[in-house]
Amino acid sequence: MSSRQQSKLNGAAVLTVRIGGLTFQNPIVLAAGTAGYGRELAGVMDLDALGGIVTKAVSPLPRSGAPAPRVAEFANGMINAVGLANPGLQEVNEEHLPWLSRNLRRAITIVNVVGYTADDYVEVVTVLSDSPGVGGFELNVSCPNVERGGLEFGSDLQVLGDLVRRTREATRKQLFVKLSPVAPDIVSSARTAVDAGADCLTLVNTVPGLVIDVGERRPVLGFGTGGISGSAILPIGVLATWKVRNAVTVPLMGVGGVSSAMDALQYLIAGASLVGVGTGALRDPGLPARIVADLERWCSENCKGGLGEIIGSLQMPK
Repeated sequence: MSSRQQSKLNGAAVLTVRIGGLTFQNPIVLAAGTAGYGRELAGVMDLDALGGIVTKAVSPLPRSGAPAPRVAEFANGMINAVGLANPGLQEVNEEHLPWLSRNLRRAITIVNVVGYTADDYVEVVTVLSDSPGVGGFELNVSCPNVERGGLEFGSDLQVLGDLVRRTREATRKQLFVKLSPVAPDIVSSARTAVDAGADCLTLVNTVPGLVIDVGERRPVLGFGTGGISGSAILPIGVLATWKVRNAVTVPLMGVGGVSSAMDALQYLIAGASLVGVGTGALRDPGLPARIVADLERWCSENCKGGLGEIIGSLQMPK
């Protein structure tokens, strides 16, 4: 083996992340909603160069989603209201997940789960737990709970705990819980999710926002309001990651505003073990692989013993 080949193997090993029974070859993961169900990006992105992908949302029944336009850009980010459109549990189980299982050799698949009721989440997790290639589930707890007047699952600690507990009982797969940055107390939400059985927390979901077309005096989105993503929310996600890292011991996935290896390193230093790339990948499908390569180079010089040397290494002023 040449020294160059050995160096590449050593660099790859430095980036390895283990969460429960899952081994991610590197910490860079495609965030939910930006990877579709994998095959949508297969022609423009080497998915197996990444640590994993989080699929688009899955609900028991198909959802048509929000009215168009669903996505719009602004100076420092993007706003979207897709409405969690998806083809439903049956199609995902019979078509999309088998494709991922056949075509991904190294990247790990995490399925994003949504629902109107706790029963919806439990149904999806129960059915897909036996699907080949599924490494775990990410619960989007920002969905409105129709049994509680439309309040988000994550806005009430008791409801959040019950939801996580029930889904935990339905699967042995790794369970991620994706928290909102506008939760009344994200640290309390994190502790509740972990106490109920979460293996990992994803921080953060999009930030609610409104962008107006001044000429038309109307929202730019068909739904009106939407979720803000992109570089504008990077500091919000990093702060949430640092706060939660100091409150719980489970691994974290930092998501929001990542467009470079330096952005990813902010999340890692704040305490994340995985880093999701979303809006940046939509704009530039080659970005995630470049971030992996840049991280490998940086770590070969700065953390030769592995990512563990920098994860959670932030030194705050005293």
